Amino acid sequence: MDTRSNAIIDVHVTTTRKHDSKIAPSLIKRNTGEFAVLLGDKGYDDEKVRALARETGVRPFIKHREFSSLHKAWNARLDADLYGQRSQNETVNSRLKRKYGAFVRSRHWWKQFRELTIACLAHNLDRSL
Repeated sequence: MDTRSNAIIDVHVTTTRKHDSKIAPSLIKRNTGEFAVLLGDKGYDDEKVRALARETGVRPFIKHREFSSLHKAWNARLDADLYGQRSQNETVNSRLKRKYGAFVRSRHWWKQFRELTIACLAHNLDRSL
């Protein structure tokens, strides 16, 4: 999601529950050159995700899970204003649920994907008007 315009840049839909750190590499690879900063919560805390982001020229702003005092120190050094932009993602998620429903009606996965994609496109069109 673009934090300036709240436009949805990419959608990744899974048929099973997957951890954010497993989904992030494919999103980064698909959108190389589209964004300069990756904002993520502790669910994206994986050194592979950070390394891939740096390789593609993206600055990772991902909080560390706090297992040691070093992790706490790294989290304290993050720019709070920039990291605070991550909350806009939650705003867009909430808006999608309120406007288009909190669940999908289709039974087949490919129709569910289409339903979610259309909701995202409608959101982007609504934002551009």
